[in-house]
Amino acid sequence: MAGKNKAVFVDRDGTLIHERHYLSRVKDIRLFSCAVPALKKLRDAGFKIIMVTNQSGIGRGYLTEKKLLQIHVHLNKLLSAAGVPLDGVYYCPHHPDVACGCRKPKLGMVEQARKRFSIDLKRSFTIGDHAADVKLGQAMGGGAIFVLTGHGREEYPKLTAKGAKPDHVAKNILAAARYITAHGGSE
Repeated sequence: MAGKNKAVFVDRDGTLIHERHYLSRVKDIRLFSCAVPALKKLRDAGFKIIMVTNQSGIGRGYLTEKKLLQIHVHLNKLLSAAGVPLDGVYYCPHHPDVACGCRKPKLGMVEQARKRFSIDLKRSFTIGDHAADVKLGQAMGGGAIFVLTGHGREEYPKLTAKGAKPDHVAKNILAAARYITAHGGSE
């Protein structure tokens, strides 16, 4: 049964915040300057905003889940202060070599959010800077927007080889939000 809400599943590192090799300290969080306007645009168009992020730094021993929670709480405080809190935050803590159902592009995190927020995945989008973000959008039957921030510029030439075909390639999250609101409609 299809849900009634539409959502944007946004990647964290390199999409919403500046890329930091295995971010492990709250003080190193730096939002992209266009992140807040992008999220406001999406929220105004009726989208739930769900962050989905692979955090293999936990599985690799670079940080603990407690530290990750502190990072996500602080990030959401920054966004809340700007009027665009995240509706949900989901992460995969596993090392890439571990067989799990949550690591993007698998649907584990998206399915949790779909159930919690009654989301219609076909009316929803992903935004991210990796092939896994694009493949996640494809797997859920929604739209997939690839951004050139973070690892995007180096990943872009590899997308086809990785079986990832985005619906749109955007300069950054704000350009992605403009595309989504133009093509994903507002209520």
